[in-house]
Amino acid sequence: MAEPIRIAIDAMGGDFGPAVTVPGAALTLERRPGCHFLLFGNEAAIRAELAAYPRLAAVSTVRHCDVAIRMDDKPSQALRAGRRVSSMWQAIDAVKKGEADVAVSAGNTGALMAMAKVCLRTMAKIERPALASLWPAATERGFSIVLDVGASIGADARHLVDLAVMGSAMARALFDLARPSVGLLNVGKEDIKGVEEVKTASRLLKEADLPDLDYRGFVEGDEIGKGVVDVVVVEGFTGNIALKTAEGTATQIKDYLRQAISRSWLAQLGYLLARGAFRELKEKIDVRNINGGVFLGLEGVVIKSHGGADAHAFARAVEIGYEMAHQGLLTKIRDTMATITHDDPLSPDTAPNSSPPREAAQ
Repeated sequence: MAEPIRIAIDAMGGDFGPAVTVPGAALTLERRPGCHFLLFGNEAAIRAELAAYPRLAAVSTVRHCDVAIRMDDKPSQALRAGRRVSSMWQAIDAVKKGEADVAVSAGNTGALMAMAKVCLRTMAKIERPALASLWPAATERGFSIVLDVGASIGADARHLVDLAVMGSAMARALFDLARPSVGLLNVGKEDIKGVEEVKTASRLLKEADLPDLDYRGFVEGDEIGKGVVDVVVVEGFTGNIALKTAEGTATQIKDYLRQAISRSWLAQLGYLLARGAFRELKEKIDVRNINGGVFLGLEGVVIKSHGGADAHAFARAVEIGYEMAHQGLLTKIRDTMATITHDDPLSPDTAPNSSPPREAAQ
């Protein structure tokens, strides 16, 4: 019998704390029975929620923490106040100690990244971690992967190649693909377009012809949602703006539809006749329905849930963490990085380094 996947949860993270994280864990357990949970936070608050879920309580360990990181804390403040004592830190530290296979938090993104970097460190050959997000796409699968969406600002060619490697490993783990397709986000498809870092990264990926990813060249912004590739690579500043623009556009579309439906009884009748289609549209464009960002490049698996997620959305984030651990995400990244030697064009000794890393996007 396979060993259970051990999931450490920052139960105090997000806008609602245990009122969402505990029911979310219970939903995960229904769909992924082979789990054990470590719940970090205020023990009284967690146990009050656990009382409604005896099956979850039977496979959970509660560890009390006096400190919870606030959603508006700056990363530096969070590290000073919460290092070693907060529910967020201790969930991550459980992964470092080998007590858990994955950590999940709906808390402050900047604080989570800062703590994860300090606690877990980055993997060998990876300069800095990235935040990967699922993106609605017009494919049979329904979504693709985009990274980086805000872990850090700026990227040289070497870091863009690292993103391609990490994103393809995530796609192999999550989508069960042998050789995911990868594209670099650019202002055009022609080789002469774009900034030098992106053009250089494209050349390096073509020359390397890595065995675990299928590099397809440049993709443009309007193609992300079309799912023309499994993985879209972009530096964190642009990726974060693209993500928030997409979220805002989805909200705008829902508002437009709501206003249009309420204008007349004929419109309301039309809605009633087509409500199944409208429900499907809402599910496809609601970012909470594909909740769960993955921090890649760390010596451990850490998942970021939306702070405003409900129990169903939080469960989806936990399930992504389950799949990343179950499918061996870290091993897949290491295997691909091992194919990059000091003699090939992706070596740090030969790859250009034109734009140093900057602080994480918030």
